Amino acid sequence: MGKKLVMAQKRGETRALCLGVTMVVCAVITYYILGTTVLPLYQKSVWTQESTCHLIETNIKDQEELEGKKVPQYPCLWVNVSAVGRWAVLYHTEDTRDQNQQCSYIPGHLDNYPVARADVEKVRARFHEHQIFYCFSTTQENETSVLYRRLYGPQALLFSLFWPTFLLTGGLLIIAMVKINQSLSILAAQK
Repeated sequence: MGKKLVMAQKRGETRALCLGVTMVVCAVITYYILGTTVLPLYQKSVWTQESTCHLIETNIKDQEELEGKKVPQYPCLWVNVSAVGRWAVLYHTEDTRDQNQQCSYIPGHLDNYPVARADVEKVRARFHEHQIFYCFSTTQENETSVLYRRLYGPQALLFSLFWPTFLLTGGLLIIAMVKINQSLSILAAQK
């Protein structure tokens, strides 16, 4: 009976150690992936200064009004604001600015024009309701654009690091508990 109990403990301890080591390895791999994808985007982000924006005007541009350039056919919201004592163009996020510099907001339903137009109208109405809001600007003097929301801010970085940290801590705790259990059972067997 005693030998079966020791074998069961060893099998359970081995499985727990494998689980703990697997959790630690997965956390390390996730840290590597985040360190090569999210961290450089966070470090490159120049939109660090939080400022107050005052709405100047909003305009919805349809595909015919976009100065003859080839752009996707969807309604486009253009927002001008006053931020940090100068005129600026407001962009929803960093990605919006990279996708189309002629649009402040790109709707989510690009395949359905009436739904996209209603989405743009709703966002425009929200801007007219709240004409003073917080935005993010850069410290560069010649920059004439600001962001409504940062994709790669400190909150996004902390959120993306939460689960790997939780996984690493849990794996290390499991390994520590198994090692403590093994040392206590060795001490008990010596008595």
